[in-house]
Amino acid sequence: MHDLKHKVFVKSNYYEVVLHSDMEDGGYWVECPALPSCVSQGDTEEEALIMIKDAIEGHLEVAAKRHKKVAQ
Repeated sequence: MHDLKHKVFVKSNYYEVVLHSDMEDGGYWVECPALPSCVSQGDTEEEALIMIKDAIEGHLEVAAKRHKKVAQ
């Protein structure tokens, strides 16, 4: 399988993600290039895409909290 690009909608924005086959363990892993180190995985393509949405939300929440602490 080739890497597949998708767009996911999270917190009123679209993020491009790249879905990869996990050749070692089976299933899929997915990354969001716009958010370094934001990755997830799933047994199916659908599950991996759902999981990356959750990972993106968490990444954005942590970034917002860190920004608020720095700004204070």
